[in-house]
Amino acid sequence: MPERLAEMLLDLWTPLIILWITLPPCIYSAPMNQSPVLMSGSPLELNRLSEEQRILNRSKRGWVWNQMFVLEEFSGPEPILVGRLHTDLDPGSKKIKYILSGDGAGTIFQINDVTGDIHAIKRLDREEKAEYTLTAQAVDWETNKPLEPPSEFIIKVQDINDNAPEFLNGPYHATVPEMSILGTSVTNVTATDADDPVYGNSAKLVYSILEGQPYFSIEPETAIIKTALPNMDREAKEEYLVVIQAKDMGGHSGGLSGTTTLTVTLTDVNDNPPKFAQSLYHFSVPEDVVLGTAIGRVKANDQDIGENAQSSYDIIDGDGTALFEITSDAQAQDGIIRLRKPLDFETKKSYTLKVEAANVHIDPRFSGRGPFKDTATVKIVVEDADEPPVFSSPTYLLEVHENAALNSVIGQVTARDPDITSSPIRFSIDRHTDLERQFNINADDGKITLATPLDRELSVWHNITIIATEIRNHSQISRVPVAIKVLDVNDNAPEFASEYEAFLCENGKPGQVIQTVSAMDKDDPKNGHYFLYSLLPEMVNNPNFTIKKNEDNSLSILAKHNGFNRQKQEVYLLPIIISDSGNPPLSSTSTLTIRVCGCSSEGVVQSCNVEAYVLPIGLSMGALIAILACIILLLVIVVLFVTLRRHKNEPLIIKDDEDVRENIIRYDDEGGGEEDTEAFDIATLQNPDGINGFLPRKDIKPDLQFMPRQGLAPVPNGVDVDEFINVRLHEADNDPTAPPYDSIQIYGYEGRGSVAGSLSSLESTTSDSDQNFDYLSDWGPRFKRLGELYSVGESDKET
Repeated sequence: MPERLAEMLLDLWTPLIILWITLPPCIYSAPMNQSPVLMSGSPLELNRLSEEQRILNRSKRGWVWNQMFVLEEFSGPEPILVGRLHTDLDPGSKKIKYILSGDGAGTIFQINDVTGDIHAIKRLDREEKAEYTLTAQAVDWETNKPLEPPSEFIIKVQDINDNAPEFLNGPYHATVPEMSILGTSVTNVTATDADDPVYGNSAKLVYSILEGQPYFSIEPETAIIKTALPNMDREAKEEYLVVIQAKDMGGHSGGLSGTTTLTVTLTDVNDNPPKFAQSLYHFSVPEDVVLGTAIGRVKANDQDIGENAQSSYDIIDGDGTALFEITSDAQAQDGIIRLRKPLDFETKKSYTLKVEAANVHIDPRFSGRGPFKDTATVKIVVEDADEPPVFSSPTYLLEVHENAALNSVIGQVTARDPDITSSPIRFSIDRHTDLERQFNINADDGKITLATPLDRELSVWHNITIIATEIRNHSQISRVPVAIKVLDVNDNAPEFASEYEAFLCENGKPGQVIQTVSAMDKDDPKNGHYFLYSLLPEMVNNPNFTIKKNEDNSLSILAKHNGFNRQKQEVYLLPIIISDSGNPPLSSTSTLTIRVCGCSSEGVVQSCNVEAYVLPIGLSMGALIAILACIILLLVIVVLFVTLRRHKNEPLIIKDDEDVRENIIRYDDEGGGEEDTEAFDIATLQNPDGINGFLPRKDIKPDLQFMPRQGLAPVPNGVDVDEFINVRLHEADNDPTAPPYDSIQIYGYEGRGSVAGSLSSLESTTSDSDQNFDYLSDWGPRFKRLGELYSVGESDKET
């Protein structure tokens, strides 16, 4: 506590001493045991002074101001005296009053208006406000008139060391590579002090490390942290916690301090080689494992991390380098051994490999630490498995002549069981590849025979699949493709390549080539085709035509003379014998048709018909075709017109799909009743009293003459409706021109004198309950049942 008080006093009086030394001659300050006094003198009084006084005394001015100082954070029991205002105009008669205005006047600072003493009445904080600008004025006590102009002065808050340093950005994190040299820079930190940096040492900071030695050091002034030990190893210790202190007062005793933490992480470098966990690995694998299957994994551990721990694996030696391969797994950082080629337990039962793991990324700074790779031995044992049969060849190619005899042997396939037990093999043909069943195979020895005749011209190749199955284990099967090529034999005679028709001009010249023909042969001889052409023996001395063999294996037909006339002979037939060069040779006779035509002077064919001579001169073949097309078009139009007219006059016979029996035809219009003769044709619905003859039916067109019946005599009003309907039904049934089925007849006339009256509901004035339907039984047996149904309904309602 005494030390703290001494420091505060030193901070308080140091600026006062400096101020005293630097004050100009015109400033007067109070003694050290008194408060500063600000003096004022009247200019008039200064003028009255004698010359002697001017020489002996210092010159004065009205207000002599200086800065006043007050300690911050002062918390005494009484207001602290900051300073005193005084003017030479004040004779001490208390007629002058001092007035204070400006920053904090009245709230922070108070002035004694008589003595001019200024006191601070509140606790001040320099960090909140470092200085206050005030205005002082002397006025008459009674009149409040200014005695002199107002003047400004400043009260500065004097700093004390009341703020400790702070690390605003802490805690800190930094990284440095492992194995770094001594003095490698890690990072720097910064602390701040709210005290006045220009006054004393309150804001002068010194940095030090409280925790973290001997690994790191710090520059006291710049706060740069560096490594204090060389070759720090991340694998030994990766993270360090450093406690840093910042102390003000230049680090002297009594200064305030603040701390922060710095976490330093060592980053990895490739300073460690990979190392296999074991020097010898053992794996076993069945001999029938699928190619590419993972057999086992080996791993070389690396104390480094990330890309510095990545290793590549290789097989550098061993007796299985051709059968196995090793790949690197980037995620698991291990090597995967896979099978490249098939294994055979019966051939070799074990293999030894030497694998190497080497770092991918090598740091040349640490190459002296030794090779960054390691080796291990891998032993692989092959296990026996029940394998399927193995054919002596992966594919077979067989050849057979197309005229081979049935059941003749084409070829043979062989297979064996590679297992030690050596099971017998049974052969068969996959019939999905031999749908026509042209081949058979001996199940025991694998000989393939011909089952049906072959034709090379239909199919040159036959591809079948042979299946080999173990007799002891039917699940063990193998397949092999067999390609059978059908060899050609000379079994087809040559013939014209196409249907030729030659044209000979009447004005042709002798020796002129009429037509060039070529031949074709479905066979395929090894040396290619060579054809011989000749005329029939009886046509050798043909007076009209001759033939000439060309070098390209074709034949030219030539005319022997001119003067051909199509009026005498329009067509000539020339048989030609074509022979091949096979063994034995085959031949055929093809006939060439030669037509005599009329040609232009340039030899262009114009007409080959005899009728062309009767055509008018100047009428070409195109004009003839156009005229014929017009005639055909007119005939088609006439036929369509007649057909449409006949279709309109067809009888209205009801077709099967238009059968209206038991169909309901609904009319939404009510109509005008019996007297309405304009709504529709009621010719067939006339009153029987007015019919004097037979009216033919309108729904048919009679093909037979039907004699009309005699007109019915007028009937009395009490006509029997049942009898009337029966008569009409009898006439319809016996009419030979009527369709062979019942048709609907509609009668619009209800009959005169009917006891039922009108059946229309529009004229009914009574409800259903008021009607009596007993009269229906008087109409005959057909209406009796209807009357019973209505009567029952009425009785049920009453019940």
